[in-house]
Amino acid sequence: MTDPSPRSGLRSWFSSNGRLEFCITLASVTLLTGACVALILVPRNVGPLQLATDEAEVLDTSEGTDNPRLSPVRRDLQPYGPILVREVAESEALLVAHPSHRADLDALEHQLGPAISDVSAVWGTDWNRAPVVVVASTSAEFTALTRSAGSTGADVAAVSLTGSYVPGTQPTDQRIVFNPDARRRVGDEGLATLLRHELTHVATRADTIDGAPLWMVEGFAEYVAQRDQATTFSQIAPTLTTRLRAGTLPADLVSDADFTGVDAAYAYESAWSVCAFLADHYGTTALTTLYKRLATGPQSPTAQDAAFTAVLGTSWAELVDEWRAWLRGRAV
Repeated sequence: MTDPSPRSGLRSWFSSNGRLEFCITLASVTLLTGACVALILVPRNVGPLQLATDEAEVLDTSEGTDNPRLSPVRRDLQPYGPILVREVAESEALLVAHPSHRADLDALEHQLGPAISDVSAVWGTDWNRAPVVVVASTSAEFTALTRSAGSTGADVAAVSLTGSYVPGTQPTDQRIVFNPDARRRVGDEGLATLLRHELTHVATRADTIDGAPLWMVEGFAEYVAQRDQATTFSQIAPTLTTRLRAGTLPADLVSDADFTGVDAAYAYESAWSVCAFLADHYGTTALTTLYKRLATGPQSPTAQDAAFTAVLGTSWAELVDEWRAWLRGRAV
């Protein structure tokens, strides 16, 4: 796809290594061709590639920090040159980049506080609001830092990594790594959208189990990323809008299989639209409650139908009919 806008051309990958065990390591991938993040389960206790390194001086000591959470990040990044480090006082997040990407660091520092507030406005404040956010300087560094997440390439905008943790507890070892070209290709507004999307996955990680329905996992993250932004339906979901204007309505909620292949853009946009409809029709609290109900693991159609009835007071079939009616009013 030629348009790198974070509001168009949504694609993703999804893979699993089986049932959740005592400790898990999770990663999510955001593509530059779309503002989507897929939940990817990677082998237990595998983190970003640990690179051999000599102790190197942190450039610009006025921006340096002795925060112990920086040690593994410094070890990974310093083979690629001097680093800049900023500790965001209000959130205790760490922002790390190389001198060549100081402008990216500036943009992320400016956007981080509002992005955390936007996510917390929907999810609440009980999540790790102090992630480590890294901007790689080269594609080789980005690949090395994100190798544990699986396939990466030029179109991958960001990878969110979560270290091993006990399910049911709040993970704290979380890192978001941005592609060196992300801001150049999507601009500051697009970078803010990507950051909100990634932070939503950071926020929901403790409640999200492998196999949760992707239409909810991905749709919810994009709903939070786009909520209260000055974007139109057609900007967020151009593929879906084109089909609606042609008179084609979705027949049902998209399946996990729909998130791969040539129709992935439509799947992500459709998932976002379901969550936007749910928030509009039932409220954000009901949407968040439904997310927590469905995020507990694989959900059969029968289990999802029961969740719709319990949380929303409606059946699967009724929900789809209401969503389709809502979509008709947006095909303009």
